[in-house]
Amino acid sequence: MAHAHESNTKRIWIVLGILSVLTTVEVALGIVKPDSLHLTSFLGTSPLNWIFIILTLVKAYYIAWAFMHLEGEKKWFRRSIVWTAVFLICYLVTLLLIEGEYLHSTLAPLVKW
Repeated sequence: MAHAHESNTKRIWIVLGILSVLTTVEVALGIVKPDSLHLTSFLGTSPLNWIFIILTLVKAYYIAWAFMHLEGEKKWFRRSIVWTAVFLICYLVTLLLIEGEYLHSTLAPLVKW
């Protein structure tokens, strides 16, 4: 049993390290905001926003995989959870980008940005 405890402890530290690195990259990019990523547009928003969206999805997937023990489940069960979440998140992001662009173009003459 001691070996399993060491293995879990090591795994938790590895997960903590990976999530910390991803979060540090997100925070650093949020503070620095490189002009090449922030002031350009790609698929309705800046590449910096896409990087934030992708890194957040990677972190959410890794948290579910490690802490909700999805790696030990059957393949069909993992896929049903992950692909449903991916579809719904992509749908939400698409709607937010479409509606945000519409609101920005509609309110741009009225609001001082």
